[in-house]
Amino acid sequence: MNTYIYAISFAIPIFIILISIEWIISIQRGIIINNSADMISSLSSGLTNILKDGLKISVALVSYDWLVSKIKIVEFDSIFFSIFIAFLVKDFAGYWIHRMNHRVNILWNRHIIHHSSEEFNLSCALRQSISGIVSFGAIFLIPAAFLGIPTWLFAIMGPIHLFLQFWYHTKLIDRIGFLEHILVTPSHHRVHHAINPEYIDKNYSQIFIIWDKFFGTFQKELKDVPPIYGIIRPAETWNPIIINFKHFASLLRDAIYTKYWTDKLKLWFMPTGYRPKDISIINPIKTFTYTGKLKKYKTNNSRLQIGLSYFQLAFTLTMIFHLFKLQNEFDTYHIYLYAGMIFTNIFSYTSHLDNSKIIYLSEFIKLTLIGIILWKLNFIWFNLNVIETILFIIVQFITIVIYSFTLKKIE
Repeated sequence: MNTYIYAISFAIPIFIILISIEWIISIQRGIIINNSADMISSLSSGLTNILKDGLKISVALVSYDWLVSKIKIVEFDSIFFSIFIAFLVKDFAGYWIHRMNHRVNILWNRHIIHHSSEEFNLSCALRQSISGIVSFGAIFLIPAAFLGIPTWLFAIMGPIHLFLQFWYHTKLIDRIGFLEHILVTPSHHRVHHAINPEYIDKNYSQIFIIWDKFFGTFQKELKDVPPIYGIIRPAETWNPIIINFKHFASLLRDAIYTKYWTDKLKLWFMPTGYRPKDISIINPIKTFTYTGKLKKYKTNNSRLQIGLSYFQLAFTLTMIFHLFKLQNEFDTYHIYLYAGMIFTNIFSYTSHLDNSKIIYLSEFIKLTLIGIILWKLNFIWFNLNVIETILFIIVQFITIVIYSFTLKKIE
């Protein structure tokens, strides 16, 4: 297993414990912070991101290793100084990448999933992207490359820096005194996730709030303006895979149907939300209009639907770690077939929460992938024994029956 997978294997139990503690405290305080469908959507988004990053499905425009080899001027013996510089530069880079993801049309597609929840709780922190396949973050690490900060240090620090951004996704912690002037706190980050006019596009910092204060993007949480969470163009689905590419699909449609070639090209790089005038008139998109309230996306899910989705969530996590465990034992072809099956499974059970008939198509694709894998592996599922393989197949068919039954009940 690579460093990222090891880090995830330690982080996931901690995340689950903290999310459970937050849920218990919210019940004791009489505060509603969780919606089962939303939580399943958030956690499922986290699974898609773990799978994508664990299999290293990405391309770097410029690698940090290459930068160090080309522009290093000095190299420090002190590991503590190197850690300090690396963390500071990593956080500086995080601020600017985050800001660009919010402000450039095509880059917003990389980040929209993280803001798509209309709730704000610890599980929302796990809404991470699978659409950011092209990485350019090393460009902002040039100061560290000049100072010869080693690549392995960033490889270790990357997951740590990301995990440290988990704790402040909560409504249960109020302001925390003098630390508000130094660190990103829950109060700061509630502002960042809000779509109130006073709050939108503020507080991009990830660990140190100093970047927002220095670059003029800081906004404190106002007592008389409670945050409203979500995105300007509501996602209106629990399916994290659809959310990941919904904005891109909208940009692509606009690029195809706008009359002018200049608009076909520039709309990708314009500020987020830009649309050519001819298309915005012909094909308007539903957007959030601020009235002080938000009508949240809601589906009438039965207990059976919610229970099945939680089961599928746990089952999918098990499959992901099973895949990671054996990825060096099988060729890339089989590993990616397995990964495709897992992605399709997530697509199915989150679409089930949407009460969408598209699950029939996704289940057909999933069963086709399972059939191909079983055929290629002599009808044994990736190192399982015969009984375990049969149980695995039975689970798939029982799931389809439940999908069909619950959708018919809704109709």
